[in-house]
Amino acid sequence: MKILKVKNIVYLYKKSFYKIYALLFGQVNLLRRLGGNVGNGCRFIGKNEFGSEPYLISIGNNVSMTSSYFVNHDGGVWVFRKEHPSIDIVKPIRIENNVFIGSHCIIMPGVTIGSNVVVGAGSVVTKSLEPNAVYAGIPAKRIKSLEEYKSSVLAMNLNTKGMSCKRTYLESHFRLEK
Repeated sequence: MKILKVKNIVYLYKKSFYKIYALLFGQVNLLRRLGGNVGNGCRFIGKNEFGSEPYLISIGNNVSMTSSYFVNHDGGVWVFRKEHPSIDIVKPIRIENNVFIGSHCIIMPGVTIGSNVVVGAGSVVTKSLEPNAVYAGIPAKRIKSLEEYKSSVLAMNLNTKGMSCKRTYLESHFRLEK
């Protein structure tokens, strides 16, 4: 019983340390500290979880991710533990360059996300994603090419990034009452 209490205390200490570290130095640096590889120009927004094997995560340059979760192992093998006590299926996750991962995505074991990919919010990535495309859904499926996405967003572009009077402009543009 004492060993279990010590393990719980150590677990809580690590969790608290990692939260404080992420607040002070950012989640990109936290993943690096945990042994993951992270390229340049990356941003992690919100609460991202790197799973139990963060050192198996490799992220390229210019990757943006919001409140998403990495799963490096197959926890379902639990049901075979009595018969196979040491069973464990663990696989790395690789994200290439210039990738956007929307809010609350789950990235499963053994997945590679190719370069120039957009993953829609709430998607579950169960298989590797080819480059230059937009994916979304459960499981994530190809929705359109990156060029098709570019054309559609340019048609809706409001050019407000960096605008000093953005709020006033948007309230007027959408005719919002004050």
